[in-house]
Amino acid sequence: MVGISKESVDLVAKRREELKRIIPEAFSEGKLDLNKLKQALGDVVETSGERYSFHWAGKSKSIQLRDKRSKATLTPSRKESVNFDETDNVFIEGENLETLKILQKAYQGKVKMIYIDPPYNTGKDFVYKDDFADPLRNYLVQTGQLNEKGEKTTTNTETSGRYHSNWLSMMYPRLALARNLLSEDGVIFVSIDDNEVHNLRLIMNEIFGEENFLSQLVWNLGTGTTAGHFARSHEYILTFAKEKSILENFSAGDEAEDIRHGALKKISTANPASEIEFPAGIEFEGDSATFRGELGGDEKQIVLSGEMVFEKGKLKHPVKLKAGWAMRNQILSWLSGKETFDSKGQKVKRFYFNKQGILWYEKERETVNPKTVLNGVGSTKQGSIEIKELFGFQAIDFPKPSTLIKTLVKIVTATDGIVVDFFAGSGTTAQAVLEQNAEDGGNRKFILVQLPEPTPENSEARKAGYKTIADICKERIRRVIKKLNAEGKQQKLEGNGRQDLGFKVFKLSKSNCFVWDEEEVKDPNTLARYIEESAKGASKAEPEALLYEIMLREGFALDSKIEKLKHGKNEFYEVSDGAHRLFACFDDKLDDEAAKKLSLEKDDKLVVLDSALTDTQKVNLARKMRIETV
Repeated sequence: MVGISKESVDLVAKRREELKRIIPEAFSEGKLDLNKLKQALGDVVETSGERYSFHWAGKSKSIQLRDKRSKATLTPSRKESVNFDETDNVFIEGENLETLKILQKAYQGKVKMIYIDPPYNTGKDFVYKDDFADPLRNYLVQTGQLNEKGEKTTTNTETSGRYHSNWLSMMYPRLALARNLLSEDGVIFVSIDDNEVHNLRLIMNEIFGEENFLSQLVWNLGTGTTAGHFARSHEYILTFAKEKSILENFSAGDEAEDIRHGALKKISTANPASEIEFPAGIEFEGDSATFRGELGGDEKQIVLSGEMVFEKGKLKHPVKLKAGWAMRNQILSWLSGKETFDSKGQKVKRFYFNKQGILWYEKERETVNPKTVLNGVGSTKQGSIEIKELFGFQAIDFPKPSTLIKTLVKIVTATDGIVVDFFAGSGTTAQAVLEQNAEDGGNRKFILVQLPEPTPENSEARKAGYKTIADICKERIRRVIKKLNAEGKQQKLEGNGRQDLGFKVFKLSKSNCFVWDEEEVKDPNTLARYIEESAKGASKAEPEALLYEIMLREGFALDSKIEKLKHGKNEFYEVSDGAHRLFACFDDKLDDEAAKKLSLEKDDKLVVLDSALTDTQKVNLARKMRIETV
């Protein structure tokens, strides 16, 4: 019988096992043989001393930090949640690196879209102070959860000798863990400005592969702000795919309605005329004698003989039409019934002709792509107005507008999928997802993570009782939900369900199980207390908090279905994600007969307190079912 792991998934072991599965011949006696690996990979292995690479001071340590397993957990906070038992949306208050590690097993490959707006490293932004030795302890100290003294967070000033390096070391492990969460057709968007866009592009090339780069979107902010020699009126959004080769083309959505028609190229010196003869009897889709829509323009082509007269969808008399050479082959291809594409590679659905010989073609709507310059999708000024309308005061300065995030959500997601933001700030992403669902009947879910960073002492937010940015974020989500409910915008879904207007709140915290703390045991007085607590294990833990910790360790998402069962003297939790089941009992004693009544299948697992079983029970139950202790 084994115990439940008290740490997050071992990413190094997972990579090692995956490599062993793909290239087993590269391993000898359990160790990787580099010479055999080179032989297996052939010419792609670079062995010369000089090669292209991107390095900075602290990179190796940031990679180690990425792989260091977390001993933390997420504890539910029902009182801060909305519709806790019905909702699939999640807000996590805590440091995002530890949180991303905790989410790895449960959410790997399940996230459709990630949007983050990290610190821009302007010399004034809050920068996470990562500590390789003990990330959780470092977080608890920074947020005042271990002692009253705490530590002040610092800014990454330009006078620092490692101004760029510190920022890169903060971003690298978080982006690497984020990639694991994306589905194969998932996409990540990262907002950034001129200060670090060049470095961000390089580390994302390394993590996601430069072949998966999609675009460096330019967000037009409208009115510029003073920034030295120029008024800065734009920011960037770097966009990468998890696997570009399988990603379907993006649609411009509603915008496509206005641009899906294209005109034939004008006849000019550069694009000389070509005669195309249309014999009588050519069949058209519908009677196209009259033009569809008022597109205007001056794309007139010259009819050389006769008029285009249609009868029941067929050309009644032969005509000759003069069209630009650039379109001649496409017209002939289309007439022959072949798949036809315009000069931009977009599929031509049909051509239209009127009696005067004006030609237009209609492209397939889904092949109309969004532009790389984002115009008219809001500004930080509009984001500030949104916040003020919700709170009645400026709760946070210059947040991203929900219209920007909604635009990205519409590009990547159809009507469902998980959207993650682990630099949540004031919660714009949650508002965008909730409102977009209300607009198009979608069923998208969000997972937000925000550090409980203190609000400025003299800020309006602090005066209103919001001690942290996380507090503002949670309250914003509540107010958006209240607003949507008041407006009656919750839509019905298939199967008599309704759109999700709620969210579960979790907080990053120490494990509910006993975990050895190297720092704590250095003190002889603390050591004695630790020895005493180790004997108790998880028996004193709050059951629901312990259940969620076990769920995450075992790979069950936070929106898994949970039911309570009563068998004999024992109460059980049944957790199901549709594919697997997990049972848990946290009673002081486990009755063998009650456990048997669960009728566990071979893939089911039962988790109980170690102290609840006698040695005999451990042996007997282990023979009959998959049982683990905590």
